[in-house]
Amino acid sequence: METVKIRIFAADKSINKEKVEVMINRELIRIKVVQLTYAYYQNGSKNIETAEKELLFSLSKAYDMYNYLLALIVGITHEAQRHLEVAESKAKREGTPMPSKRFVDNRFALQLEGNKMLNDFMETQKKSWNDEPEFLKKIYTQIVESQIYKDYMSADEDSYQADRELWRKIYRTLIEDNADLDALLEEQSLYWNDDKEIVDSFVLKTIKRFDEKNKANQELLPEYDSEEDKDFARKLFRATIINGNEYQHYMSEASRNWDFDRLAYMDIVIMQIAIAEMLTFPSIPVNVTINEYMEIAKLYSTPRSSGYINGMLDAIAHHLVKTGRLLKQMKSESK
Repeated sequence: METVKIRIFAADKSINKEKVEVMINRELIRIKVVQLTYAYYQNGSKNIETAEKELLFSLSKAYDMYNYLLALIVGITHEAQRHLEVAESKAKREGTPMPSKRFVDNRFALQLEGNKMLNDFMETQKKSWNDEPEFLKKIYTQIVESQIYKDYMSADEDSYQADRELWRKIYRTLIEDNADLDALLEEQSLYWNDDKEIVDSFVLKTIKRFDEKNKANQELLPEYDSEEDKDFARKLFRATIINGNEYQHYMSEASRNWDFDRLAYMDIVIMQIAIAEMLTFPSIPVNVTINEYMEIAKLYSTPRSSGYINGMLDAIAHHLVKTGRLLKQMKSESK
């Protein structure tokens, strides 16, 4: 059977939106809608208002984690200061050379410590890494024993850029993939189970964009770009649930050449949401929608799901256009 590729010419304002650096972007919203839709069908309560509140709360918790992980850098620096004070006291008693203050005087970490947005958040949330002394002690020890730390402490270069790069390297090697930290975060919030990987990427982006001249006024990533993205989350979730039976009927209509009955339940949920996006948001090109949910399928469904969903959604999009249900400017092109 000849494969048909859809090329979209409709203007897509959402694409421009996604280029804006925000914490809660369309990618994270889509993932959360998949998670909450799946949970909605599994928990049996079927209260859409409650589920919608849960969706928005879950998104806000991802932003909480972003700030909390940035604050971890400050917490580790405070732990380093405590160790330095002990080492300085010992050096004075024994008449030995004083230990280097380079790590505790790291300009990037000190700038982050004074950051107004981060301090406002931590104060509002009443959270502090001082409540996790054992974890701070352990990760500080790991840092001091790492080659990254040793190279930094012995390097000739002494600059803000070197200080910032140290923390980018530490984050990527010792914080991004840290089983102890994962367990600690899971204890603090069940909502943080699946979010850390994507939140890590935003923390690293934030470190990279810090500029010394901004001092305490350096902007962190905002939670949302605008109310439009929050509306996107609400509308996508509501359309998925309210029109679920109709969308699954479209799947059946378009799946004559596919083994629809053997489809994983998560695949059905993912395609249902993708159809909701196609029909609810005329500015988002169909190929963007298909690509986004193919990527989500790689994370949350079976190894074969991504290719299957690609073919199914392509067939469904053509079917919806042919039957007049999907009104987007399109052009079909044979491979």
